[in-house]
Amino acid sequence: MTEELPIPDYDQLPLGDLRHRIRSLSEEELRRVREHEQAHGHRTPVLQLLDTRLDELAKGAEPSGGDPRNTPPVSGSAGAPRVSPQHSPNDNTPLRHGVHQQTPARGR
Repeated sequence: MTEELPIPDYDQLPLGDLRHRIRSLSEEELRRVREHEQAHGHRTPVLQLLDTRLDELAKGAEPSGGDPRNTPPVSGSAGAPRVSPQHSPNDNTPLRHGVHQQTPARGR
């Protein structure tokens, strides 16, 4: 069903990106996105964002220009940082206080 939505990769978008991408949607497109969210994710902050934008459109706001289908695809999953051993800290064994001769050698 995501293919039918006017926003590509909708389910992988973080809230900040979604806030910008919905600006160009018409009221009908926005309602389709809201129905999808209500049926699948039911994320309260997203529903509030969509309701706020629907309210703005009802009060006379116009969709911004552009087509959200022309945006670059989302890579990876939202909020999941890419961590590799090269970017991880060195093994840092905690000090064993109070136990004689069992503290690792530090700075020697």
